[in-house]
Amino acid sequence: MADAKIFNTVSRFCANTVTKFLNLIKSFFVNTFEITSTKKSKITGVSIAAVLLLVVVFFNAQFTKLATSAKWWLLSFALVAPLIIGAYTAFKIRIKNELFSKIWHFVFFMAMPIVTMTMTECLNNIFIYDMTYLGFFANYMVILLFQFIIFAICGSFRVSLLVVNSLCYGLALAHCYVVQFRGTPFIPMDFLSITTAANVANTYNYTPTHTVIIGTLIFIFIVVLGIKMNTPKYNLITKIVSRTFMGTFFACLMCLFYFTSIFADAGVKPDFWNQSRGYRNYGFVFSFFCNTKYLYMTEPSGYDANSVGDYVSSTVDKDETNVIKPTGNEPNIICIMNESLSDLSVLGEFTTNQDYMPFMHSLTENTVKGNLYVPVIGAGTSNTEFEFITGHTTAFLPSGSNAYMLYIKNPLASLVSTLEGQGYSSWAFHPYYSTGWERVNVYTNFGFNSFAFLENLIDVSILNDYIKNSGDAEYLQSLIDTYYPDRKNMLTRQYVSDSYNYDIIIDNYENRDKSQPYFAFNVTMQNHGGYSKGASNFDECIQITSSPVYYNKASKYLSLVKASDDAFKDLVEYFSNVDEPTVICMFGDHQPNIETDFIASLLGVNNINNLTLEQQQARHITPFFIWANYDIEEKQIDKLSANYLSSYMLDIAGVKLTEYNKYLLKLSETLPVIDTVGYIDSNNNYYKWSDTSEYTEILSEYEKIQYNGIFDSKHQNNDIFFLEGYTMPELSDNEDNS
Repeated sequence: MADAKIFNTVSRFCANTVTKFLNLIKSFFVNTFEITSTKKSKITGVSIAAVLLLVVVFFNAQFTKLATSAKWWLLSFALVAPLIIGAYTAFKIRIKNELFSKIWHFVFFMAMPIVTMTMTECLNNIFIYDMTYLGFFANYMVILLFQFIIFAICGSFRVSLLVVNSLCYGLALAHCYVVQFRGTPFIPMDFLSITTAANVANTYNYTPTHTVIIGTLIFIFIVVLGIKMNTPKYNLITKIVSRTFMGTFFACLMCLFYFTSIFADAGVKPDFWNQSRGYRNYGFVFSFFCNTKYLYMTEPSGYDANSVGDYVSSTVDKDETNVIKPTGNEPNIICIMNESLSDLSVLGEFTTNQDYMPFMHSLTENTVKGNLYVPVIGAGTSNTEFEFITGHTTAFLPSGSNAYMLYIKNPLASLVSTLEGQGYSSWAFHPYYSTGWERVNVYTNFGFNSFAFLENLIDVSILNDYIKNSGDAEYLQSLIDTYYPDRKNMLTRQYVSDSYNYDIIIDNYENRDKSQPYFAFNVTMQNHGGYSKGASNFDECIQITSSPVYYNKASKYLSLVKASDDAFKDLVEYFSNVDEPTVICMFGDHQPNIETDFIASLLGVNNINNLTLEQQQARHITPFFIWANYDIEEKQIDKLSANYLSSYMLDIAGVKLTEYNKYLLKLSETLPVIDTVGYIDSNNNYYKWSDTSEYTEILSEYEKIQYNGIFDSKHQNNDIFFLEGYTMPELSDNEDNS
């Protein structure tokens, strides 16, 4: 009986305690929070929840197809999130206690960058706990700093959150699709190539992935939170002090970051040599922001314009001068940079149902060919083009920068000026939009006599009609069939075929000014990315037989390479029957962006983000061919980077070389490869740019010579970069370059 009384007493005590505690909690919430709603807010909340839920259900396959057990957790989150967003839209929660409201809003403001990070890193395809501690803290601080400056300007928590998060979401979403389409991160420099990206945007698949869906749901939740958020009422002194502090703090840190090396010396900088790794380890916001510091070109340490000539003369054998002496026997020269042309066997062995480049593999007579190391992977065509035409290397430019968009603002010495200085005519041809990579301005500054683009092949009204109809390949083919019925081989997918491209070159050659030796530079378009889509005008004839997995993009890509091989064979056969001596130099601009699983299988790795230095370099290899319709010494060159190729070709053609050409040829004997990954010496030793080696000094000299040629126009040593007696032509504003 006594035990029972004790038990009942304890029970009543516990019950009363729990009741009081619950009443206390209830009283706290009743006295602290006020939950309100209106008919309009409820309808809005239900509508938003319904729409978002339908979207998630419609794209549920993006979750269920994932090869991870976490897919069900992710799908569950995606299904619950619309309900939470709808509920928060329908109801408004107000904090009655003014002091508590101020504390809560301040804590919320300071904690918001973590939510923003979760959103951006979701779109970056990682979770925030995968980041390094430095990466987490750095992303938090960057986001917080921008919240600070917006608040300092407007004094509103709401505006700060909405502006910063909208900006972060837009940039992170762009990054998500850029990585998906080209395999490399979205960097600040990409804004300068927005017109180029827009030209090919309709060739890609924008179906939202699970990361896009979740990231977007988080963003919508943040927007709802921001709209519902009010800035507490602070007195005038508090407002002035807080906004002044935040603005000053932002300004001080920005000055230290951009105008000193304090942060860089402490390791706060991008992963220059592997941007993909940097974005993965240190997060999107931090990595993107850090790259903005390196958009401008700084003078190399120890640079002295007066010493540039000494660097060249100490390297070049003074056995002849660079005075213009036309002989009348100069060969015609045709240079072709073939879009995405590569031989993927350099990555590893695989088999196909037939050889995808039989002519190129068999081409040996009067041919020099080999492996060309280019500066980019999957995109960035114009950087390879820049290296070939100028002999400069993008390795000495800010990481991620694009030379055409940033640095070719004035006339520049190049392959064009070297050949024009010997009496050559010059013509450039790219069968795509003239807006891409600022090529009109760039080609003008290179000094091309004339150039042509897609607008010169197809009426602009037809191109506009095609763009308005979603850029569909079948629709464009129907337009060509209607308006140009005689151009049966003009398109492969939605791009001008290599076959038709070479027909244009042949036609231009046959109608040239025969009083001058002929020089043409061509950038093809047939093999451009967007391999997931097929078309009725494209024959997918190549299948990979060494793997049970069907790689859709890889198979389509290799089939395009086979079409390129066939077209190149026809071009070579045509010029084999031409009486005038002719040299054709053809090379690929970069490897394609195809399935990473296929690339990984060729390299024998599980993750392409953790490659050895040699494997990283292998991803930068494309083939090159220098063929002549007369006797030249046949060679197979294992390693040569793109900055040397035009000088090498000029030497084979037997034409006059500038001192810079001679310098590059001599340098290539010691360092045959200099690219954005690092450099390789003649003994096949691989180096990263962070390495200090016996070549550090000569690389420094090369960088200073290049700086003089590109940036130091006031003190440029023209004797190095131009043939003596040559001056760059000046095109008038109304000159026709079509």
